[in-house]
Amino acid sequence: MSPNQQPGSHRQPGPHRETSPPQVPVVVLAGFLGSGKTTLLNHLLHRSGGSRIGAIVNDFGAIEIDAMAVAGALGDSTVSLGNGCLCCAVDAGELDQYLDRLVNPSLGIDVVVIEASGLAEPQELVRMVLAGENPRVVYGGLVEVVDAAEFDDTRARHPEIDRHLRIADLVVVNKLDRATDGQRVLGLVRSLTDRAAVVPATYGRIDPEILFDCRPSEERVGQLSFDDLYDETHDDADADDSHDGRDGHTGHAGHLHTAYDSLSFTSGTPLDPRRLMEFLDSRPEGLYRIKGYVDFGPYDARNRYGVHAVGRFLRFYPEPWTDAEDRLTQLVLIGSGIDTEGLAKALEACRSDAPHTADEHGMWGVLRYVQHPDEQEGEDPPMEA
Repeated sequence: MSPNQQPGSHRQPGPHRETSPPQVPVVVLAGFLGSGKTTLLNHLLHRSGGSRIGAIVNDFGAIEIDAMAVAGALGDSTVSLGNGCLCCAVDAGELDQYLDRLVNPSLGIDVVVIEASGLAEPQELVRMVLAGENPRVVYGGLVEVVDAAEFDDTRARHPEIDRHLRIADLVVVNKLDRATDGQRVLGLVRSLTDRAAVVPATYGRIDPEILFDCRPSEERVGQLSFDDLYDETHDDADADDSHDGRDGHTGHAGHLHTAYDSLSFTSGTPLDPRRLMEFLDSRPEGLYRIKGYVDFGPYDARNRYGVHAVGRFLRFYPEPWTDAEDRLTQLVLIGSGIDTEGLAKALEACRSDAPHTADEHGMWGVLRYVQHPDEQEGEDPPMEA
């Protein structure tokens, strides 16, 4: 979520506030060959609502030919790498060049998805994104896709998958309909992650809202989206899904998206920064994203703080209050299997008991996660909160 947007909306900046173009989240999509990464990416491209997705793809996971054919309608919004392995094909500087094209404000891209080859190293791709120098790019999380039906065999062939799962922010357990013991696989995957959200899926169908903010279709102007072009020719059935080790199927448009849980929290009382950081330090398993704005009251009376958290990544963005807006904390929490009632109570407990007083050290925990203008470009920001 960008510093210029309220949760769930595309709010115009208030008067007297100088703003920069919104940051674009970059999501790394990883998983071994045959797990269904390409199916998931195609689903996002075709069912993204009014949002525009920029994609950096490779030839190990063959994007559907029809999607590649219509990519020209989006100009530079798709970059195809021919040698099949992104992490070996480009260094961090070269990746910046691709991302520079995709996050150019003139394209109106809302999110970039890097689909890694089945042989790529996810940790290296994440490092490359974090080491980038483009101020319009923000890390959007590592999504690891696993094949539920073949999970045991995949672990036997590729024991490194356990490490991949430990660093993932979101794990999509795909092809659950084909697994004979899906619940055991789900439980095993959850035991191998480090607090990541784990969502079951068939045909790679997860709700895009768990990854990025989908804007209404009526807000889109100008170029056609993949949604428009795809729906014109695929109303009756989806394209053959036989690539990347998948079985073909038709008509899966009727399948429901994998559900996610969300909580909206608003407070007219400022939050205590130490209590909020304690909440963030202990955020529970399955809580994938936190977005919105925080009012710290007398701890910083001039600024509100935009917050962007995905998995273990956290960053705050201070920006001046305007005279016209109410001073509120407004947060949206998104995850899978989260206790929304318990999270709401925990956030309530972050309200300041003494909203008119502050001590000089109270903001230190928050300021660790603010990237200051004099920080060296390309440094990895703090990952753990």
